[in-house]
Amino acid sequence: MRALRVAVLGCGSVGSQVVRLLDEQAGDLTARVGAPVELVGVAVRRLDAARDVEVPEGLLTTDAAGLVARDDVDLVIEVIGGIEPARSLILSALENGASVVTANKALLAEDGPTLFEAAEKAGRDLYYEAAVAGAIPILRPLRESLAGDRVTRVLGIVNGTTNFILDKMDTSGAGFAEALEEAQDLGYAEADPTADVEGFDAAAKAAILASLAFHSRVTANDVYREGISEVTAADVQSARDMGSVVKLLAICELMPQAGADDAVAVRVHPAMIPRSHPLASVREAYNAVFVESEAAGQLMFYGPGAGGSPTASAVLGDLVTVARNRLAGTRGAGESAYADRAVLPMGETRTRYHVAIDVDDRAGVLAAVATAFAENGVSISTVRQEGRGLDAELVVVSHEATDAQLSATVQHLREMDIVREVTSVMRVEGDHE
Repeated sequence: MRALRVAVLGCGSVGSQVVRLLDEQAGDLTARVGAPVELVGVAVRRLDAARDVEVPEGLLTTDAAGLVARDDVDLVIEVIGGIEPARSLILSALENGASVVTANKALLAEDGPTLFEAAEKAGRDLYYEAAVAGAIPILRPLRESLAGDRVTRVLGIVNGTTNFILDKMDTSGAGFAEALEEAQDLGYAEADPTADVEGFDAAAKAAILASLAFHSRVTANDVYREGISEVTAADVQSARDMGSVVKLLAICELMPQAGADDAVAVRVHPAMIPRSHPLASVREAYNAVFVESEAAGQLMFYGPGAGGSPTASAVLGDLVTVARNRLAGTRGAGESAYADRAVLPMGETRTRYHVAIDVDDRAGVLAAVATAFAENGVSISTVRQEGRGLDAELVVVSHEATDAQLSATVQHLREMDIVREVTSVMRVEGDHE
C-alpha cells in the first residue's frame, strides 16, 4: 500500500517531538492508520540550529513554501506558530491538495474562517486539537462528542505559566514578581512572558473554545482580556480568607437576551473561585477545562497543557484521524458557525466583584458605601471590616450585576471623600454564598 507522505513545518520543542514520535511509533501508526506514514520533509529556518532530536539526513529544508507545494505530500503538520508565514503555508498546502494539522492558536483565533473556507474549498481536513490545552482532548469533544448537546458554558484554566505563578502565590505567599522569576527559572515562563501573563495566549484559546462550543465565529478581538500582573499577595490572601483561590480563567458562556437569541460572552481575567470548585485544585502548570451542557451536565478535562511531548501527542492524534480520512476518501467535520450568535461587549456581561476599600473609620461609612452600590444598581452579598483607625478596610463582595454597573460602582467609590483608596478589584466566579 502506498505510504501517506507527511511534511512538518517547524522543528522546535513541539516539531522535534512530532518528528521523534513519527519515527518511534512508525509501526503502530501504520497499524492504526491502515497505511505507512512516511516523513518526507521538515522545514526549518536554519539548518545548523541545535535540535532536541536528530532529523534523518536529507529531510531538513529551509524552503517551506516549496515543501508544502509538492504534489506528493498528503499531510502537512504546521507547528511554526504565529501568523505569517504560517497562514500562507497552510493555505498553499490546502490548495495543493494536502490535509493540514496545526497547533497554531494565534492564527486560528485571528483568521480561522479563512483557513476553514480554504479547507472546505479544497475538500481537505483542517484539524487543530493541539491548539488548546496541549495534550488534553477538549476540542474534539466539543466538535464531535457533544455535537448533539447544547453547551452553555466553558470555564477553563488554559495557560500553564499563569497557573503556576498563581499557585505559587497561593501556596507560598510569594508576590507576583517572585513567582514569575521562579517560573522563568524552571522554564515555565519565557524571558518575555507578556503573551502569558497579560492573557493574550489564553484569549486566543478562549476564542477557539467559544467558536466550537457555541457554533459562532469568535475571534481573539472579541475576547475581553486582563492578565495577572496586577494580582497582589494581598489579593491572594483575601481570596484565601473567603475560602477561595485566584485563577486566570477563560470563560465562555451563553447569555440569554430578552426577545432575542442567546448571545455569547467570552472573557479572560483573574477571578476568585471557591476552593470547592474542581478548577481550584488544578496545581502548578497543569490545565483544566470545565464544560457545562444541558444533557451531559458538568464535564471536566484535565492534564498537561503545554510542553513538546504532550502537545505532540495531540498533533499525532489528529494526524491519525486525518490520515484515516484520507485513505477513506472522506473528510471530518469542518467549521460549524451556523448559529452566528452576537458577541456581547464586556459591559453587558453579568459577573460579581470583590472590592477592597481603604476607608475612614467613622460612623456612617458603611452606609455610604452601601448607598454607592445601590445607586448603581448593584446588590451587596457580603461585607466585612478589617483593621481599625487608619488601617480600616472594607471588603465587599457583590451579587451578580452587569460589568458596566460594577465598574461604575468602583468609579463612584473612588470619588467619595470617605474612601482613601480602592485597593483591589477582582471578579468572583462560582457560588460563594
